[in-house]
Amino acid sequence: MSAENLGRVLGATDAAADGPEHVTVPVAYDAILLAGFGGPEGQDDVIPFLRNVTRGRGIPDERLEEVAHHYRHFGGVSPINDQNRELKAALEAELARRGIDLPVYWGNRNWDPYLADALQAAYDDGHRTLLTIATSAYSSFSSCRQYREDIAIALEQTGLEGEVAVDKVRQYFDHPGFVEPFVEGVVAGVRSLLPSVDGDASAIRLVFATHSIPTTDAERSGPRDRSFGEGGAYAAQHLAVSELVATLAARELGLESLAWELVYQSRSGPPTQPWLEPDINDRIEELPGEGVRAIAIVPVGFLSDHMEVLWDLDTEALETSEEHGLAAVRVPTPGSHARFVSGLVDLVIERQQGTPPAERPALTDLGPWFDVCRPGCCENVRAGFRPAAAGIAP
Repeated sequence: MSAENLGRVLGATDAAADGPEHVTVPVAYDAILLAGFGGPEGQDDVIPFLRNVTRGRGIPDERLEEVAHHYRHFGGVSPINDQNRELKAALEAELARRGIDLPVYWGNRNWDPYLADALQAAYDDGHRTLLTIATSAYSSFSSCRQYREDIAIALEQTGLEGEVAVDKVRQYFDHPGFVEPFVEGVVAGVRSLLPSVDGDASAIRLVFATHSIPTTDAERSGPRDRSFGEGGAYAAQHLAVSELVATLAARELGLESLAWELVYQSRSGPPTQPWLEPDINDRIEELPGEGVRAIAIVPVGFLSDHMEVLWDLDTEALETSEEHGLAAVRVPTPGSHARFVSGLVDLVIERQQGTPPAERPALTDLGPWFDVCRPGCCENVRAGFRPAAAGIAP
């Protein structure tokens, strides 16, 4: 990045280029970029996909095969691509219903269709001002900055930096469209569990689950100039949303409260490296000793039923629950729930119109989150800062 561009936002529209926390002027976007994680779609794709996910870490194929068996159990096919196709179609339908003429292009970080392909396709179709929706609601390197870095890489690969402007909607962990499907699912889940505990809701525990990350990455999640406590913004956002969902669900059920806790899953680092805890299976084993007889597993960290949900929750966590005599249900992810899709379109309109922060819906004290990520936000401890779109350098 040249000296004259320091402090400006890579690849941004004029409205976002100087890095305001919230963009409050209208922007005439002409297309949407749906940015996904990606996943294999056959047995031959599994190891190449995992190499993409872990690129730069030097992990040998023998260790990747330890994770590959999760995918091989399902025929080598991750459900995530079909889920993103479904979400793309739902977004297109909702945009059309509201009379908003914005095509949706879909690109992945780790598998075909790649972000660079989506950017090139949008450019070839004549679009120059894109707004990105990442399929991740929270702040951390892996759930936000890595998407932004991969957009920057795609701009470089295509040679479109300076030709195409790419902004990104804010992190939407506490937007009503993301929260309300979880509330609906928890209410239904608790009702289904009540007969197994003789109607005693105090014997039910809500177990909110999200992906574990290294504690050093968690500590660096969110802006450097704000203190979020242990676990950084990543943990703080999950805790705030979990408490909110539990409170709203209890209210709808006519209960004074529902017991809940946040747990972590899917850690993949070496045992010597600290990751966020407690692990979901460890906690499930302990819960019967605390008087818990049933649990509702709430995948609050996930948008759709991809591999970490199908394997780590629907397979391992439910098996652990059964082994320890707990009745258990797994609450749905937002997926293509109508309220979630509507909420994503609301976020697009928010940026189109330059809606002031005070008028933006946010259900926790942490929001509304930033349109443009702040300097030093969500550093990758292993690799340091690399060029990233939709945020102020570094």
